[in-house]
Amino acid sequence: MSSITRRRFVATAAAAAALAQPLRSLAQATAPAVGTLRLYPEQPGAAVPGNFIGLSYEIQELSDPSFFAPSNTGLIAQFRALAPHGVLRLGGNTSDVGWWKPTADATEPPLPANVALQTLRGGKSPMSLSYEVTPEAVRNLRGFLDATGWTTLFGINLGSSTPERAAEEAVFVAKELGPKLEYFQVGNEPDGFTWRFRDRATWNADVYFDQWLASANAIRARVPEAKFGLPDTAGSPQWSTVVSERLAALPEHERPNVAAITHHYYFTGPPSNPNATIENLLKGGDQRVLAVADTTREAAAKVGTKYRMTEGNTCYRGGKPGFSDVFAAGLWAADYALTLASQGYAGVNLHGGGGKSVADSLGGSLPGEALMADPSAPHPRPFYTPIAYMDGKYVAEPVYYGLKFAQHFAGARLMAVDFEAGRINATAYAGKHPNGKSVVAIINKDEKEAVTVSARGLRGGTLYRLTAPALTSHEAHLSGFEDGSGEKLSAKDGSLSWDVAAGSAVLVVAE
Repeated sequence: MSSITRRRFVATAAAAAALAQPLRSLAQATAPAVGTLRLYPEQPGAAVPGNFIGLSYEIQELSDPSFFAPSNTGLIAQFRALAPHGVLRLGGNTSDVGWWKPTADATEPPLPANVALQTLRGGKSPMSLSYEVTPEAVRNLRGFLDATGWTTLFGINLGSSTPERAAEEAVFVAKELGPKLEYFQVGNEPDGFTWRFRDRATWNADVYFDQWLASANAIRARVPEAKFGLPDTAGSPQWSTVVSERLAALPEHERPNVAAITHHYYFTGPPSNPNATIENLLKGGDQRVLAVADTTREAAAKVGTKYRMTEGNTCYRGGKPGFSDVFAAGLWAADYALTLASQGYAGVNLHGGGGKSVADSLGGSLPGEALMADPSAPHPRPFYTPIAYMDGKYVAEPVYYGLKFAQHFAGARLMAVDFEAGRINATAYAGKHPNGKSVVAIINKDEKEAVTVSARGLRGGTLYRLTAPALTSHEAHLSGFEDGSGEKLSAKDGSLSWDVAAGSAVLVVAE
């Protein structure tokens, strides 16, 4: 057992739209707390990439070359324990105020003419938070990636830089990172540039694309093999439609190599939002997820590429205490990640990292800290981070364990399921790995009632549990995952049965 004490588809390749139904049915009727599950391996769904699970950090972390470095063994251990082949996304708001410092005597360059600086909360200029990225930091990043087995999405400044500077940095990054570089992300949340870098009266998705294309072309002129992800929007899925239409209209030889259509997703926010409650987080039925997935999938299909959720979490602006840092957030993370998998996403990156970098990305502070009953109590900074740094150690938070739960579907082909759970708020997912073993996940988001699940067609298997004392606990437990000592299950009368406690999740690896 490992723990922390801190603190649906009916799909074929020609019918991708059917992926919008990850469960055939999920009943919420007045019935006994007994769930029935049926698997349909003959109706395959999306293939989950082996590097599906990822983390997102502010790229400002590179201002400290010792952070993403082979010497940071504590952080490396947490990355390796989460996933053997994950994807580290470096970006965030800080990606548009960083500057490339190729030599020790280089100085910060002037702002380009297309920048119209806006005033941040607290009266600051966005450029008051500028920082430098050095060759040493990039070389150390390569060592970190080698040590973890991960690859990276690398953010390049669009908001306050020029195509020429973008290309200069990209040349070094591409050469140094080599196969560890998945693709460049030029600009972060451009649909929000009007509160930092651009004039609201003239800024739109088309203008963004023109400026992005100038930087992308400058990069690929010097790095012909460069790949890109875009538009990495905060909450404007229609921008992906504009981008895909503009890309598709380009002659093939003029089109940059787009590896993914990308966007962000936060369940709610800011921390002061009264709707940021555990009840709302777990009740499900957030139609935004499916609507954005539909739009993103269509945009990606138009240009023949993948799509990825590159930054998100429970609550934007750093998370909320008692909401983003508790076990309920871990169950949400597991369910959200598997929902995206069912929608055909190439991956998911939940945001976190160091408190200073996230605070800087927000103008200098974490709003959630004002909501703490005891500000002196130990707490993760930011509240939503999957990996916190406290008392000199890197600590896996509940959201981390939700991602680790979902990691067990990496490399599997999802399959259609029927799941009837009566009045219990629960979801089910199933897949099959290349080795022939099936994997089934049941996530019980009901705070009070357990459910007993009966599944026909499974001869036996091993059950693992994701649990905590309560949804509000600042801890999580994954029983049997590390040493394979899960509970052994045997079929009776042609059915395999198991119980799922209130506010918990189980994973069954079946024969």
